[in-house]
Amino acid sequence: MQVKKLAELDVSGKRVFIRADLNVPQDEAGHITEDTRIRASLPSIRYCLEQNAAVMITSHLGRPSEGKVGAEDSLAPVAARLSELLQKPVRLVTDWVEGGFQVNPGEAVLLENCRCNVGEKKNDEALSRKMAALCDVYVNDAFGTAHRAEATTHGIARFAPVACAGMLMGAEIDALSRAFLSPRRPLVAIVGGAKVSSKLTILKSLATQVDQLIVGGGIANTFLLASGARIGDSLAEPDLVKEAHTIMDMMLERGMEVPLPVDVVVADEVSALARANKIPVREVGAHDRILDIGPKSAAHLAQIIADAGTIIWNGPVGVFEYAQFAGGTKMLASAIAHSEAFSIAGGGDTLAAIAKFDIADNIGYISTGGGAFLEFLEGKTLPAIAALEGRFE
Repeated sequence: MQVKKLAELDVSGKRVFIRADLNVPQDEAGHITEDTRIRASLPSIRYCLEQNAAVMITSHLGRPSEGKVGAEDSLAPVAARLSELLQKPVRLVTDWVEGGFQVNPGEAVLLENCRCNVGEKKNDEALSRKMAALCDVYVNDAFGTAHRAEATTHGIARFAPVACAGMLMGAEIDALSRAFLSPRRPLVAIVGGAKVSSKLTILKSLATQVDQLIVGGGIANTFLLASGARIGDSLAEPDLVKEAHTIMDMMLERGMEVPLPVDVVVADEVSALARANKIPVREVGAHDRILDIGPKSAAHLAQIIADAGTIIWNGPVGVFEYAQFAGGTKMLASAIAHSEAFSIAGGGDTLAAIAKFDIADNIGYISTGGGAFLEFLEGKTLPAIAALEGRFE
């Protein structure tokens, strides 16, 4: 994926339009409760300010209706937090599409919620052209929206004088390219989660690329069912057994297997008070619920990870939120952290597990993408990145 990168450009004195992802959670009083996304946007903003550029930043927030800005839709709290983090005023500009506002070199302004503009979600060309006319350089630094073709993520990139990837977007592109386009082998993918249906296209796509495909959670239960094992009352999707067979056959045709648990941790309920029992898979009872992989299975998977050259991690292998069902995910997390392989991790539950087991510093790259990361795993083209690729010269 070849794109221009902000770090390679001289933006001194230029008008720079940055599409960031500042969609942060707020409490009922409108106070920001977690500002990771705002902090992740700072390197690109600071780079431009340090070069004395006139910086315009925008983002979506929530799910507003186009054509109006409700109090809950406003980026005003984000402007206040940006001012604190940058230690300089960041004023909020409303009704900005037609221009008419002033931004001085070395100043940063925040343009009100871009999804309130009529035509944003439909990637309206007229809107895109108006926004492109506001700047000399367009910077997309919102990988989390890269799977959406909208005016501020795709259209403007077509018409701005220069279009490039910001620091965060550039890092995502580099990490994804390293993991998928030129991986060091063996390439190992770990896909966990509740349902095969939610990750079916990901599993099929990975089955054509990876050297080892590890499944966990409810997904693994469906694969166990496909293998003929008894799973009791475990979460599974019996109607997708055929699809699980297909994926296992795809791996077999390439001379590989999908390693399934030989031992598991079961209980009769999912709760902090549930009594956990470690048993061989063959001993799963009619009313048992499989909530984690057992120590033998975890050790086997840890060895696969230890031998990997590249690791893609999306999803836990058990109900790690409860200590008695966290052992499998913890062992895999530790194996990834101690591996010499390049690792890339993404997805909400995966990030929660990384935080729980305190291994963030030992992961090669942690994707902030959410849906964009998942669609990339599915093998889909991400419109925002495609637009930047189209402007690479």
